[in-house]
Order: sequence, then structure tokens, then C-alpha cells
Amino acid sequence: MRVFAILALALAVAGPALAGQAVTLRADTADADGIVTLGDLFDGAGASASVPVAERQGTSVLLDAMAVQRIARRAGLDWPNSEGLRTIVVHAGLVGGGASAPGARGNVEVLTYARSLSAGEIVQPSDLVWAKAAAAPSDAPSDADAIIGQMAKRPVRAGSVVQARDVGAAQVIKKGDLVTVTYQAEGIALSLQGKAMGAAGVGEALSVENTVSKKVVQAMVTGPGQAVVGPEADQLKFNRSLRYAAR
Repeated sequence: MRVFAILALALAVAGPALAGQAVTLRADTADADGIVTLGDLFDGAGASASVPVAERQGTSVLLDAMAVQRIARRAGLDWPNSEGLRTIVVHAGLVGGGASAPGARGNVEVLTYARSLSAGEIVQPSDLVWAKAAAAPSDAPSDADAIIGQMAKRPVRAGSVVQARDVGAAQVIKKGDLVTVTYQAEGIALSLQGKAMGAAGVGEALSVENTVSKKVVQAMVTGPGQAVVGPEADQLKFNRSLRYAAR
């Protein structure tokens, strides 16, 4: 990848380590021309500000914090990385002057995508990585488990910050599938078979048409070809509302 090639070149040409000029990571890591330099990343870079670190080809680039630290040291800069950051996200914009999304601000860690995903792909643990960002969107998840196993609703780019709106439950029922709808309460158990009027994942609401009466009921999906109504469905709705409120 070209990003890693530039990182390797920077390591080779940055020169021997100097005494170590203390620098701090900028709260807003951005570059304006597609070439990320030490000056784009650090306050106080001085004469080393023009040393290249990586090339940004999209709206953002994901950098390995340890590699950046090595480049800085070879250029005579001392960044201790006291926050223990593993990755750094650099976005397009003027250094220190770019607009930020609403939410948490400052040197914050956010979940980002380690690779680009197409709509319909299931998010795997290896698809997510914690990274440094200037701001966290208001719906940025604080727990990777809230995203792993979910389905991408739209294409997402590698390096972009994860937002809850990007994903939804993986579809286990498609439009036209036969669905068994169950009602259980106080020792009573009833079931009927209907046709799915749309697609849905586990924990999502689904309209089901009774194949006999043609009436449509709203059910909550519990698995492939399975849905519930009544108290169990109400509990699923409640759990879902709590999960989203916590994001």
C-alpha cells in the first residue's frame, strides 16, 4: 500500500535521532494536500514539520501510532504517547481549523473501520480498530460488541469512524419468507404461519401477513423464520430501546 511505502520512506530519510524536542499530538489531526507530515500531527514540530509520514488518498487515513512515534524520534521529536494510542486518524482539512462532528471532542479514541465494507456485509472483530480522533460523533459506540455481528446498511470506507447508524441487525428473514409467529403468556401458547412483508434481523420488528385470514400483524423477529407477539415481543422492544439509548 502507498501509505506504508511513504511510512517506510519517512523512516529511511528522517535522519538519526536528535536530542528529542517534546511535541504533543494535535487535538485535530488533519492535512490539506494529501501528504500527512509531522507538522500536521504535532504541535511544536519546528524544523521537522515538513517530514512526510503518510499519503491520504481518501477523506481520511489510518496511521499506526507506533510507526508515527518512530518517525518522530528519527526526526528529533519526542512524543511519549502517554495516552497509549494504537492508531491515529487523519482527515482532510486545514490543520487546527476543520469542522468536527458533534459529540465528544479532544484527544479521544473512537472505533474505526479497518477495511472498507459493502452494504450487506457482516462486521467482524477484525474489521474494527480503535483510533485517535479529534471528535466522536454523538452515536459513536463505546463498545465494539455493539457493532460486531451487525450488518452494514451502506458502504463504509476504511479509516472512517464507526457510527451506530451505519449498521443494523443481520437479516435472517427476507420478504416473502414463511414465518412462524408465536404468542406465549400465562401458560397459553399459540402460533400461526404467515408471510413476511419485508426483511428483518433478530430483534427487529416485522410485518407478517396471516396466510389464512390475510390480516397483518406486527411481530418481533427471534431467528430465521421465527417471530413473536405479545409480552415477549414487548420485552424485546424494551431491550432494544435500552441498547440504543446506551450508544
